Formats: sequence, C-alpha cells, structure tokens
Amino acid sequence: MPEATPFEMPKFEMPKMEVPPAFREMAEKSVAQAKETYEKMKSAAEDATEMLEDTYATASKGCSAYGLKLVESARVNCNATFDLASSLLGAKSYSEAVELYTSFARAQFDAVTAQAKELADQAQKVASETVEPMKESFNNAFRKAA
Repeated sequence: MPEATPFEMPKFEMPKMEVPPAFREMAEKSVAQAKETYEKMKSAAEDATEMLEDTYATASKGCSAYGLKLVESARVNCNATFDLASSLLGAKSYSEAVELYTSFARAQFDAVTAQAKELADQAQKVASETVEPMKESFNNAFRKAA
C-alpha cells in the first residue's frame, strides 16, 4: 500500500450495505415531499416579491399624484392671494378693501374645502389601490402554500 502524503485524505473502504426497500421507499417519499414543499415555498416567495414590487410602484405613483395635487393647490392659493394683494393696492376706499377681502375669503374657503376633498379622495384612492392588491396577493400566496 502506497504511503499517503500529509495532504491526502486516507482512503477507507466502505462496506457494501443493502438498504431495505421499505427504507429506500420512505427516503424517496421524504425527498419528493421536501422538493414539493420547497417548490411551493419558492413560488410563494416569488409571488410575494412580485406583489411587493407592484405595491411599491402603485404607492409611489399614487404618492406622486397626491404631491402634484398638493403643489397645484398651493399654486392656486398663492395666485389667489397675490391677486387679492394686487386688488387691495388698487382699492380706492376702506369699504372697497373690506368688500374685496370678504369676497376673497368666501371664495378661498370654498376653494380650500374643494381642495381638501380632492386630497382626501386622492389619499383614499392611493390607500385602496395599494392595500387591495396586497391583501389579495397574500391570500393567494397562503392558499398556494396550504
């Protein structure tokens, strides 16, 4: 027998054993079940990842739209205030200035009320568009895993 170098693994002869068919069948079933469970979990994880990506994209778009509505509302309100200031500078009497301001306040109250409703509707829309698909996707994933 040749001498082994210090970096070689010694070679051991394994005795030949016969595995009983019942054990072999049980091992094969266990391996098949483990593979099936792995595939289900892999599929559920892929679905969850896709759902999270879609949810993030939906939420991102919705938040952008909400931000744009907010900026537009601020622009409209600023323009109305500048128009009021310009009108007040041209007022010829105190009563005309009070009338201009009162008219502005009424119109601005109506405008801000409408803007608040639009923003609330937009927030509700973003929330429902984000949460509903997420809820549905989780339910589907749990059904697949079960």
